[in-house]
Amino acid sequence: MKLHDLKPRPGAHRRPKRVGRGIAAGQGKTAGRGTKGEGARAGTGGKLYRQGGNLPFYRRLPLKRGFHNIHRTEWTEVNVGSLSRFPAQAEVTPATLLEAGLLRDAGSPVVLLGQGEVKVALKVHVHRVSRGARAKIEAAGGTVEVLQA
Repeated sequence: MKLHDLKPRPGAHRRPKRVGRGIAAGQGKTAGRGTKGEGARAGTGGKLYRQGGNLPFYRRLPLKRGFHNIHRTEWTEVNVGSLSRFPAQAEVTPATLLEAGLLRDAGSPVVLLGQGEVKVALKVHVHRVSRGARAKIEAAGGTVEVLQA
């Protein structure tokens, strides 16, 4: 078989429909485009996302509202109740909390919150502590030291 022997399979090549060639031709007069309106006109058909006078979809969405502070400090919260796994007189630091599986991100500062109970005296070193958490740790005989964030 040579290059000049190639031809399309039978039925694969159809002649183009000749539209707008008189009303007896089947696709005459309006050429299948209906009467009037944007679809009947030649040209681009409007801009992308144009919705014919409606508010465009991308403007209806509630995105891009407000202000997102890229310098915001994300605190990692640890509750007093989760410190019960540490033995008495243990040093609780962000590094030991990470080893114990209480922190996900080692880089973010730690805040200690007062939910739960603590029964052993601990030496806690965190970046921030709530009043309730400090009271519970000191009531159990422990100490709290605030680190620089």
